[in-house]
Amino acid sequence: NPTLLNEIYTELYITESESGEISNEHEVRQIETQSRRAATEDTPIKCNDIFRPLPGQDKLFRTVLTKGVAGIGKTVSVQKFILDWAEGKENQDVQLIFPLPFREINLIKDRTISISDLLHVFFPETKEMVLSSDKYEVLFIFDGLDECRLFLDFQSNVMLCDVSESASVEVLLTNLIVGNLLPSALIWITSRPAAADLIPSECVHRVTEVRGFNDPQKEEYFRKRISDQSLANRIISHLKSSRSLYIMCHIPVFCWISAAVLGKMLSQAESGEIPKTLTQMYTHFLILQTNIKHEKDYEKNVTDEDMIIKLGKVAFQQLVKGNVIFYEEDLRECGIDVTEASVYSGLCTQIFREEFGLYQGKVYCFVHLNIQEHLAALYVHLSCINNNINVFDQISKKRNLPKVLVCFQSNSPEHVSLSDVHQRAVNEALQSKNGHLDLFLRFLLGLSVKTNQSLLQGLIKWTISSSDSNENTLEYIKKKIKNICSPQKSINLFHCLNELGDHSLVEEIQQYLRSGTLAETKLSCS
Repeated sequence: NPTLLNEIYTELYITESESGEISNEHEVRQIETQSRRAATEDTPIKCNDIFRPLPGQDKLFRTVLTKGVAGIGKTVSVQKFILDWAEGKENQDVQLIFPLPFREINLIKDRTISISDLLHVFFPETKEMVLSSDKYEVLFIFDGLDECRLFLDFQSNVMLCDVSESASVEVLLTNLIVGNLLPSALIWITSRPAAADLIPSECVHRVTEVRGFNDPQKEEYFRKRISDQSLANRIISHLKSSRSLYIMCHIPVFCWISAAVLGKMLSQAESGEIPKTLTQMYTHFLILQTNIKHEKDYEKNVTDEDMIIKLGKVAFQQLVKGNVIFYEEDLRECGIDVTEASVYSGLCTQIFREEFGLYQGKVYCFVHLNIQEHLAALYVHLSCINNNINVFDQISKKRNLPKVLVCFQSNSPEHVSLSDVHQRAVNEALQSKNGHLDLFLRFLLGLSVKTNQSLLQGLIKWTISSSDSNENTLEYIKKKIKNICSPQKSINLFHCLNELGDHSLVEEIQQYLRSGTLAETKLSCS
């Protein structure tokens, strides 16, 4: 919606980044690090200036790579850039813009095609146009490199210079990015940090980083999003009272979730506790979305519990594989009718382009990676307490098979305790090289807290877990913290203690620090 985008768009904090600086940390760890960096360290770049040099720079940029964590605003930045261009406000030297999201390119990845015909597939109105680098100033925007399911081989000797010559989609893209095809065309690629190195640094002329909202921009967003300024002030005050929630507000999608949840809770005389942890916030968001489904009177034959469990299974399977997008076959594998997926449009979005002809297809993703992690955790929790299954045991049995997970059979002969699942999840998260299970672990532990379980009782039938399980988990985590050398992994375990409502170890360390017993601490970066 162009009007809505213009009304609520809040300028993001974008800076230049060192080329090749790839982070293997979980994205929320990166957000925490960014929140501690002074805003004066870097010169901000406005979205519309992505190809323009900073003061003192005299070089031109053909290919720009913009990286940023999931939900930080990369796609919205692309949309705002295109909107301002289309309305004649900015970048009028560019005559044609071709936005080509990787999630849609994936749908034709097996075709042999020319660059001209590829554009005809996505943009039928270009069929009468003769594409030439001399005739038009062209910008290609490849959004979501992390979602790419093509093999981009930049070492290949296949050189392509003719826009009418057919080749594999992989060869087309690599030659376009390298500059063999349409060498004067501008290229803008967006990516999550972990996938940014798929493009060789020598092919990129500028690397920028979307760092989300700084503190003033957070407040600006809520004041634009919430028309009632008194309510906006209450939301901002509540978020500031929780450090972990306020840090997450660097991510625009989290601001959107917080505005939806807190806007409803603080504007009504609700008796429920206002969310203070990540698990509470995302659990309230899940409830809010299912209530919207009921208000719109969607498919009554699709029960909340059935759909949530199925979506949770998809979320977990794809999280383990490292995927943030999935296709119809992934849904069917988990027993989801693709027509049912639209019922939960607030949680699961679908992209459908009629222009694809024979190559029509739907692409699915969760609104944000954290929602996927939350649903995955809910699935693991329910598998244990309702079906007596430790899904991590299934992973171990299938480690060496192409499909990491299979449909699980219930009624395991041995009793599976929740504390066993927790401890296994802790170990899996600690063994992860890029921390991709860190937030999943926080959510999994948070879901064992009775307040969160009570919230979900109206949606899902389950047995509330005993406090004994959490006591065992707490002791296990505290032992791990004392034996871990990695500060970042320790920090995540402290967050886990917070989700479980235990602050004893934090208070103990603070006592040591106040007494001067500890001259310095490995966790100073927290």
